[in-house]
Amino acid sequence: MIAEDSVLLRIGLVKVLEMAGFEVVAEAGDAPGLLAAVEKHRPDLAVVDVRMPPGFTDEGVRAALSIRENSPGTAVLLLSQYVEERYAAELLAGNTSGVGYLLKQRVADVEEFIEALRRVTRGGTALDPQVVAQLLVRRPSDPLDRLTPREREVLALMAEGRSNAGIATQLVVGESAVAKHINSILAKLDLPQTDADHRRVLAVLRFLGVAG
Repeated sequence: MIAEDSVLLRIGLVKVLEMAGFEVVAEAGDAPGLLAAVEKHRPDLAVVDVRMPPGFTDEGVRAALSIRENSPGTAVLLLSQYVEERYAAELLAGNTSGVGYLLKQRVADVEEFIEALRRVTRGGTALDPQVVAQLLVRRPSDPLDRLTPREREVLALMAEGRSNAGIATQLVVGESAVAKHINSILAKLDLPQTDADHRRVLAVLRFLGVAG
C-alpha cells in the first residue's frame, strides 16, 4: 500500500516496489484514502508520506498511528522530505516492531531502500541515518560520552535498525566484534541486553529521550 500525494513519486514507488517483487495492492493520495485502503486490503506494509492533503502537516503521521492501533498486522514506513524528529518519536513510541522513518532522498538508493522495506515488513525497524545523527547530538553530562568513537558508530547503526550482520558489513568487521561492541554499549548506558533488534533499538531511543 502506497500513500503519496505526488503522482510522479507514487508512480515511481510503485515501479520500484514491483521490480523488487512486492505486490502493490492499492494507492492513495490522501490520509482518508489510505485508511480506507488499509481497512479493505489489510496489506503487509504501508509506505506513507508524512505530509498529505488537505493540510499538508502531519496527516500521514496521524494515519500511520491509526494503522498501528487498528491494523497491527500492517507494518508502516513513513517518508519525509525533511528530518522531523518528533514524528519519528511518535511513530516509535510504545512499539518499534515493523516501523520505519526515512527521508525521501533514500528512495534513490534503490537497494538500500528495498532492504529497509523488507526489514520493516519482517517486523524490524528502519530509521534514517540523518534522524539518528540528530538523536546522537551530545547533551550536557551525556552518558554517550562514555562510548568510544567506534561504539558510537555501532550505536548509530543499531538505531537505524540494522542487524549485527548488517553492522558488520557496514563497518567491515566480524559479527563477533559487533556483538562485543553492543554488549559494551548496553553496559555503559545501563540498558538491558536483548537479542531482539526492535527491542534493542527501542531501549536506545528511550535512553536518548526520543521514545516513551
